[in-house]
Amino acid sequence: MSIFEIKIKNSMFSKIFFSFVFIVSFIFSSIAEEGMLIPSVITAFESEMQAMGMKLSAKDIYDANHSSIKDAIIHFGGGCTAELVSGQGLLLTNHHCGYSQIQSHSSLEKDYLKFGFWAKNKTEELPNSGLTATRMVRIDDVTSSVFFGINSTDDVSKRASVMKKNIEQILKDAKMGNHYDAEVKPFNYGNDFYLLVKETFKDVRLVGTPPNSIGKFGGDTDNWVWPRHTGDFSVFRIYSGIDNKPAEYSVNNIPYTPIHFLPISFGGRKMGDFTMVYGFPGTTEQHLVSSQIKYIIEKERPARILMREKSLSVINAAMRSSDEVRIKYSAKQASIANAYKKWIGQVGGLKELGAVNVKKKYEDDYIAKANSNQEWKLKYGQVISSMNQLVEENSLSDFQYSMGVEYLYVGPELFDLAEAINDLEANYNQLVEKKELQTKLDALKKGAEGFFKNYDAKVDKGIFELLTDEYLKQTNPTSYSNYSSKTLTDLIYNTSILTNKERYLSFLTNFKKKSLKKLEKDLGYSHWKKMVVNFQDDVLPKARVFNGKMNDLLKIYVEGKMVMFPGAQHWPDANSTLRITYGKLEGSAPADGMTYTDHTTTKGILQKYNSGNFDFDLLPGLKDMYEKKDFGDYAQDGELWVCFTGSNHTTGGNSGSPVIDANGYLMGLNFDRTWESTMSDYMFDPSRCRNVVVDIRYVLWVMDKYSGAKHLVDEMKLMR
Repeated sequence: MSIFEIKIKNSMFSKIFFSFVFIVSFIFSSIAEEGMLIPSVITAFESEMQAMGMKLSAKDIYDANHSSIKDAIIHFGGGCTAELVSGQGLLLTNHHCGYSQIQSHSSLEKDYLKFGFWAKNKTEELPNSGLTATRMVRIDDVTSSVFFGINSTDDVSKRASVMKKNIEQILKDAKMGNHYDAEVKPFNYGNDFYLLVKETFKDVRLVGTPPNSIGKFGGDTDNWVWPRHTGDFSVFRIYSGIDNKPAEYSVNNIPYTPIHFLPISFGGRKMGDFTMVYGFPGTTEQHLVSSQIKYIIEKERPARILMREKSLSVINAAMRSSDEVRIKYSAKQASIANAYKKWIGQVGGLKELGAVNVKKKYEDDYIAKANSNQEWKLKYGQVISSMNQLVEENSLSDFQYSMGVEYLYVGPELFDLAEAINDLEANYNQLVEKKELQTKLDALKKGAEGFFKNYDAKVDKGIFELLTDEYLKQTNPTSYSNYSSKTLTDLIYNTSILTNKERYLSFLTNFKKKSLKKLEKDLGYSHWKKMVVNFQDDVLPKARVFNGKMNDLLKIYVEGKMVMFPGAQHWPDANSTLRITYGKLEGSAPADGMTYTDHTTTKGILQKYNSGNFDFDLLPGLKDMYEKKDFGDYAQDGELWVCFTGSNHTTGGNSGSPVIDANGYLMGLNFDRTWESTMSDYMFDPSRCRNVVVDIRYVLWVMDKYSGAKHLVDEMKLMR
């Protein structure tokens, strides 16, 4: 069922909205840190945030008509967050968020990954094709407008048609007379709808990056854990046309003049200080029922972890043996490893919290509440049992889908090339008819240059063999090769056009209609096609049906939560839209006998370096600078803070988000969660969930003292 097939009446939404207003006045002290709040309703939280020490007003944080902090928050590349920190469009985000751009500009001759890069002036700043930076112009609740007129019929398809027309009109009005983009997005599984009006910049240039020994210090060893000592930041700049509006890349573009940028919190900090994270969190799933959590813990996550573990065993060994491979695979390895380690911590955290039993207890309370009222019983009494039954009946389909994603879209890279050339085969007649065949061939050749620049057949071969064997073992697809995994691997990597640049370019250069027959017989391509056809024709449709039915039930389930438990805290799941979360600078005690302090210093860098672990290597000279403690004004009580933790509810997509102090100044860049916090996408525990932040003073020290880029620090506004 689509998001437009809504079963509840408009009157119900007024009840839900009333409940929401009541909720935001609920005493927050015990669970203040949980929740990802929509900025346009932040007024309702103003007094609670001020009670925690905030000195701002709600309008300072979000104002659709005037300059506010909102205007300094940027959706970076559609996947991370960044923040404007100067009047010349200077942008800070995480090192790992800009990693693919850093990697793309790196080579053996210019190894920016290992040694870093800093543009001495604006002419040296590096363009990045396809990279975008998006500012949120305004966020409007359009629920009533989306549902206008749906009560005139009980026909689901007609209701969907009415809603679709309403949304089209909302978007048309939002974009009239301006250069903005707009979308209407469902929240709470279609119980609410918001209009998001956005301004997207398309000329974003790399200004600077620290070396991996700072930006990735700790590597996979430290990822998702505390204590951290990682300088996880990179620097970009937004460029605009001469009218200060978005424009495609041009040497004539000028630095963007922002509506608002964040001053730098340069003074001292202490445990208990107010912290606010403002960014674009990706996905949370707080409403999953007990059976789905059980399935994730016991089956889905362990299988995906194993697939990634096999890939990493090949990639890590190859990267350690060759600088060329290290440069080629740095970004790929980081992407694969990040989720791999997160999932391990996630499973452990959910088990530690007894998440399945916690969910069951809530489900019992929900059912009891529903049964206490006849109207509620009819609407909500059976929804939990229906959800649990749906999981039981469809977990196999969902599992095959997850494994297909790991194999076909995260696994061997030759599949990426197969997907690209499949378009040539599928649309050959149309390309010939429109006389666009040569254009397509030229585009594939150009794409091949970028692909093979970062490809190593030996690495890919190792991944293919291990993952093919595991995928076939786990899923038993209806179409697969009769060869053993090893034999199939050898044949493909010795003969396929997809695993060798010369073979691939020769195929494209000498392409004729009969070449399609050759393509069909190519073992690499034919294997991919069998696997992907099985996935798209059998696995994917079943997964879509399952998710569609589950979303319909979740819509009713969430409505029931808001209606029957108006005194509880409710917030919409993260969906890559702009959100606010607030808390404090504080440590935690996640396990018996274990206490985490609230911040780390450069002392810890030296301690880890002396451990001899490869992930804690330092470039020559950096160790001496730490030992000399030449920290200047960036120090606090003679020590240079590197990272700190806060009790803010964050998730993927919050990477690079500004952590803002009570005055609206930038304290640091959010970049991670602690190992014990990774389960917060499903279940938040305020006593142990902590986000990890690189202190802005360490960022500026690296720019100024270590990298010699003080001209960038001078662009910023430092506030003591």
